[in-house]
Amino acid sequence: MAKAKVLSKDEIKRVMRLAECGSNGERDKLALALSIHAGMRVGEIAALTIGDVRGIDGRAVEVIHLTKHQTKGNRSRRVFISDDLRKLITSYLADRSHVSDGTALIRSTRTGGHFSNISLSLRMKAIYRSSGISTSSHAGRRTFATRKNELGIGMRTIQQLLGHANIATTALYCDVSDDQLTNAVNAI
Repeated sequence: MAKAKVLSKDEIKRVMRLAECGSNGERDKLALALSIHAGMRVGEIAALTIGDVRGIDGRAVEVIHLTKHQTKGNRSRRVFISDDLRKLITSYLADRSHVSDGTALIRSTRTGGHFSNISLSLRMKAIYRSSGISTSSHAGRRTFATRKNELGIGMRTIQQLLGHANIATTALYCDVSDDQLTNAVNAI
């Protein structure tokens, strides 16, 4: 199976702009942002509830605590949220202050409940395709890992951020650019 594409900054902007133009734009943009900016798996995003991301003050939490039933490998994990992503989540929650904590964060318009992993994956893939990018829903997660690696963040830290049990799996997610190789050989 081919690896998902690592998105450039311009491609990320294009995807986000296109996502928010649809009838469910705010929802689609948030789903993509959770993948690209937090490195979350599609299944984890699909399993989120309002209560998972809303703090007692009504704003987005700094850390999402996923139960073993919401993630892969039958292990719970924490997802750390950047300030920019917290702003996006808080804005999304502002329009949903009346919605109960048990409600799906990313709601299917067809069922009114949680997306299935496959349905959300297909939705993300369709947005990428509409943006002129041929890739899978996994592109956001690979982009997250690769960007952290480019910033010099250690592989163990990236492993924890992605929730991988094995660091070798994390290494497969991180592409290395020619610029990184040039900088590495020139470093003293």
